[in-house]
Amino acid sequence: MHVGTYFRIGCLNLNRHRKRTVFTALGLGVGYFAAVFISGWMNGIQAELIENSTSLVGGQIEIHSSSYRPERSLYETIGDRSGINIEDLLSQVASDPAVIVAAPRVYVGGLIGSGESTSAGMLMGIQPDLEITLSRFLDKLVEGRLPKSGQNEILIGIEMARQLDVLIGNELVVVAPGADGSMGNDLFKVIGFFKTGLSEFDVGVGVMHLEDLQLLASLGRYSIHEIAVSTLSPSLASETAERLRDTLASTESEISVASWTELRPEIVEYVALMSSVHLIVFSIVFFIAIFGVANTMLMATFERRREFAVMLALGTNPWKVVLIVVCEAVAIGVLSLLLGTIVTLPLMEWWQNTPLDLSWFYGDLNFLGTLIKPRIRVEYDLGILLQAAAMLLATAVVASIYPAVKAARVPPADTLSGL
Repeated sequence: MHVGTYFRIGCLNLNRHRKRTVFTALGLGVGYFAAVFISGWMNGIQAELIENSTSLVGGQIEIHSSSYRPERSLYETIGDRSGINIEDLLSQVASDPAVIVAAPRVYVGGLIGSGESTSAGMLMGIQPDLEITLSRFLDKLVEGRLPKSGQNEILIGIEMARQLDVLIGNELVVVAPGADGSMGNDLFKVIGFFKTGLSEFDVGVGVMHLEDLQLLASLGRYSIHEIAVSTLSPSLASETAERLRDTLASTESEISVASWTELRPEIVEYVALMSSVHLIVFSIVFFIAIFGVANTMLMATFERRREFAVMLALGTNPWKVVLIVVCEAVAIGVLSLLLGTIVTLPLMEWWQNTPLDLSWFYGDLNFLGTLIKPRIRVEYDLGILLQAAAMLLATAVVASIYPAVKAARVPPADTLSGL
C-alpha cells in the first residue's frame, strides 16, 4: 500500500475513541501554544531591551571622531580643532534611506551647584528640534519645556533636582572646563525636569542647548562630539553604519561610525544567548508532551492487539504494523497542530498588539544599564511557528515508536488463543 493509504487508516483509527483523541490533541495543542508563547515572550524581551537601549537616549548609530572613543575627551571633536560643517554632515547622513534623523551633540563633564549643594555630572548639548525626533527621554517632561538657544537654560533629571533642592525658575551655577584651557562658568535657569527611570542618568546629566554648551566650554560653533542617528529599525543599524562609512570616507576628517551592536556588545551577547534558548524551550515543552502521547498510543495498541495479531497471522509485514501506528500518531499530531494554530494565532496577534503592562505592580526595571518596562510583550514570526510545528510532529512520531514496536511484536498464536 502507498504511504497515503496508511495515513488514511491512521486517521480512521482516531474515531475509535474520540474523547481520548480530542484530549490528546488538546494536550499537544497546548504544548504548541506554550512553546510559541514562551519563545515569543523571550523575543519580546529582546526587542524591548534593544529598542530602549537605542532609542531612550542614544541612537542606533553614533558618529564620532576616530579618536573620541573610549576616553570621550572634550578635545576630540569631529573635524579636530577646526571643526566641521555640521549642516553638510547632517545632510550626508540623513540622505541614507534607512536613516530617520541625525542629531548633533556635545558632551562636557562639569559641576552643577545650587546654594551649598553641588552635583558632578555630564552636560549634554542638543538641538531640541532634532533630539526629540531621535530619542525619547525628552518626550514627556515631568515639568517644564525644552531649552532655547542663547537663553542659558538647562534641563535636569528629577533626581538631581531633588538632591539640589531646586524648582522651575531657580538658577544653577554650572562650571565646566573649556577646550582652550580655561574654566567656564555661568548661571543657568532651570526650565524643566526629565525622568528616564535610569537613576544614574537622572542624577548625573544636565541638558542644555547645543550653542549654549559650546559657548560655555569654549568650543567653536562647528565643534561637536557626536552625531546620533536613528534608523528605521535597530536590525538595520549595522548595514546602515557600513554605508555611512563609505559615504563619509570622502570627508577630510577621520570619522568613526559605530552601530549599537558595536557600542553595546553585552546586549548582543544577551540576545544571542536568548536565541539559543529557543530550542531548549521547545525540547522541554514537547519532551513533557511525549509521555501523554505515548500513553495514549500504548492504550490504543493494547486494545487492538487481537487486530494486530490477525494481521500478522495473515502474513502482514511487522514493519507495516509499525507504519500504521506511526501514521496514526502523525494524524493526531496534525489534528493537534490545527487545534493549536486556531488557538495560538489569535492570542499571539492580540498579545503582540496589546502587551500586558505590569508596571503598576513592579515599576520600571533596569537591566544591562537599560530601562525595561515590565510588560508581557510577545514578538513572533513564521520561523517560530514552523519550528514549533516541526517539533510537535516530531514529538508525535517519537512518542509512537515504542507502542508501534510493541504492536509489531504481538505473538499471533498466543494473542488469538486468549493467552
